[in-house]
Amino acid sequence: MGQLISLIGTWMQSVAQSWLVYRLTGSSLQLGAVGFASQIPVFLVAPLGGIAADRLNRQRVVIGTQVSSMILAFMLAVLTLTHTVQVWHVFVLAALLGVVNAVDIPARQSFLVDMVGKEDLMNAIALNSSMFNGARIIGPAIAGILVAKIGEGWCFFANAVSYIAVIIGLLMMRVTRPLRRAASGPALAHIIEGFRFARHTAPIRALLLLLGLVSLVAMPYTVLMPVFADKVLHGGARGLGILMGATGVGALLGALTLATRAGVTGLGRWIALSCGGFGVSLVLFSFSRNFWLSAILLLPVGFCMMLQMSSSNTLIQAMVPDHLRGRVMAMYTMMFMGMAPFGSLFAGALADKLGAPFTVSIGAVACIGAAALFFFHLPKIRMEARRLIVAQEVAGGEPSVEMTARVVED
Repeated sequence: MGQLISLIGTWMQSVAQSWLVYRLTGSSLQLGAVGFASQIPVFLVAPLGGIAADRLNRQRVVIGTQVSSMILAFMLAVLTLTHTVQVWHVFVLAALLGVVNAVDIPARQSFLVDMVGKEDLMNAIALNSSMFNGARIIGPAIAGILVAKIGEGWCFFANAVSYIAVIIGLLMMRVTRPLRRAASGPALAHIIEGFRFARHTAPIRALLLLLGLVSLVAMPYTVLMPVFADKVLHGGARGLGILMGATGVGALLGALTLATRAGVTGLGRWIALSCGGFGVSLVLFSFSRNFWLSAILLLPVGFCMMLQMSSSNTLIQAMVPDHLRGRVMAMYTMMFMGMAPFGSLFAGALADKLGAPFTVSIGAVACIGAAALFFFHLPKIRMEARRLIVAQEVAGGEPSVEMTARVVED
């Protein structure tokens, strides 16, 4: 519940910050640049976040990152409410929040296993995604109304206050820290160990490459959403909230769909099909000039995006040994969020020259091509994926006959 409250505030800030930058500059390029500033630290710092997740108490790491995020949100609220905010303030605070997220995300993803164990991991990821996207529906809708009525500053203030809920929730938890192999030697050697494992493990390598490519070429559509809301669809700040909320509804449905599954069998096909569906939906969205049709088309965009991201997360966590979990999830973070800043910067620059709709359609077509390539290579990596999953079940305790059958069958 604490996380749900905090995430509503986070989405409120995300929408309000985009609108603030757009209001101050009116530039697609500046929107892309802020997206770059907020996410490039994730690409650069996430490996250190993975080391922290593997060496330190993950619960305490997450508490520390939430306190840091709260302080940054308060700073942005004060600057905006006192009418002293400038674009460079937003850039600096967005970059600092990116550094915090680079530590938070690997620790948070790894902490899921500490909380629920491997047996319920997929359902825990689906529940976490459901909360994330439930907040994605409520947060942008509230932000759209508040920005139009009283300005962006109060959205930032509400986000800062909302962190109190998740911090209280984390402090109330009593989680037994699992025994992990003692870390020794320089941090760089441990980072390289994680990279080497992912590089030489074909299923994980394929999942990370697909995720990185989609984040680079297709996910930047979110950065350009204020341009669609204002210039293309003429919906203003309230329209931006509706469009972001529509994506959230689709993503929530995707997370709930994943939650109905009882095993990992067939997730590879789901990833390929959802990636292709994501691209097709984005192409249709880029051609639409009707506001409500665009909002409807964002439902399958969010649905397919969430299926791909959560299914990839589930498969990777099912295959990785626990002593490498933080570092491999740091690589997942680098691909999921760390590639996005390059895409945001490129998309913002290209949209300034060619327009937002054409920019989004180019990325969507590339996404479709990547999905087809992954589907073609799927039979080659399936057997190794099964072997890794069974091996990790044995490491965490003898797998049941039912679990082994679910993994081996297709």
